[in-house]
Amino acid sequence: MICTTVRNGFDCTFMTKKGCSYNGGVCHEIAEQCKGCSRIIEFESASYCSVSPEPALKWKNGICNMATHIKVENLKKQAKINPIKASKRGNR
Repeated sequence: MICTTVRNGFDCTFMTKKGCSYNGGVCHEIAEQCKGCSRIIEFESASYCSVSPEPALKWKNGICNMATHIKVENLKKQAKINPIKASKRGNR
């Protein structure tokens, strides 16, 4: 449904006929870490995330999984190599 509270005219999954069904009844503004993300929508009152109604929760446990301005490198942990076995493999 179309939002009628904070993000007027924006399609929102939390809107019902009775109003906003999200916790507190309104979407929360973006967090400080969100600045630079392409998913930010700016309205007259403030800036909001187009993906999450409460962006601070996305950053609670680390990097937001929807952030477009942060690149996460896949770091592979190198397995510990047993030096005795490695020396035996080298002698083959």
